[in-house]
Amino acid sequence: MPLYEHVFLARQDASTQQVEELTTQMTGIVEQLGGKVTKTENWGVRSLTYRMNKNRKAHFVFLNIDAPSAAIAEIERQERISEDVIRYLSVRVEELEEGPSAMMRKADRDRERDDRGGGFRGDRDGGFRGDRDGGGYRGDRGPRRPRDEAETAVVEE
Repeated sequence: MPLYEHVFLARQDASTQQVEELTTQMTGIVEQLGGKVTKTENWGVRSLTYRMNKNRKAHFVFLNIDAPSAAIAEIERQERISEDVIRYLSVRVEELEEGPSAMMRKADRDRERDDRGGGFRGDRDGGFRGDRDGGGYRGDRGPRRPRDEAETAVVEE
């Protein structure tokens, strides 16, 4: 049977429970038509690059599907009908990826970095980077020297 990766975006207003019900509904359709969903990942609520149907964020759900093309056609038809689904995308692949998807690996990597305190947000020195020359604020150049009277004098002609 053909293998597919399927992602759909649900409205931000939808609760997590509604998104899970939608995922269960899609999984049920695949199983009724003789296929199986091998992996389901909920990527959570993420910001969209641009507004879609007045939504700035959406719930992202990823499915690995091993099913005939009729099952994918039916899933997409149901998602077109559903008001909760903003967008969807199905891609046929040669083989399904084992383990967590790239998005889940990225989330784990980000979580590890935040725990370590690395990155720009966790810098204790206010974001100052020592590899840059000069710049900064007045405090790192030393005290001001008093001006000479000759520098401040107004030249009259």
